[in-house]
Amino acid sequence: MKLIRNLLMASAVTGVLASSALANADLVAQGEKIFNTKNLGNCLACHAVNGKEINGPGSMGPKLSGLTYWDEQTLYDTVFDIYSARGITNTSMPSFGKSGWLSDSQIKAVVAYLKTVK
Repeated sequence: MKLIRNLLMASAVTGVLASSALANADLVAQGEKIFNTKNLGNCLACHAVNGKEINGPGSMGPKLSGLTYWDEQTLYDTVFDIYSARGITNTSMPSFGKSGWLSDSQIKAVVAYLKTVK
């Protein structure tokens, strides 16, 4: 009886983890789309990611790397309003959240994608 209960618990936990992983994968995919889409985030216009070289406007901003180590809130705050979050004043990066360019859920999706950038 104890074995059956333990197996059921393990199965339930595995199901929850799998569901969570699928939800996160979907959020990452949404974030990547926003990152790459001209009329959404259009981050690719200024930033290269994952070691990809871009010829053109993508070289304006810093190449994004090592973002897996960044705190999610810091990433969110930077995308929402880089000026107050990072104290950076000499940038052409817009404050995507403060300006209303991206919604809260869109910024969270972009952050989920950025957390995959190595």
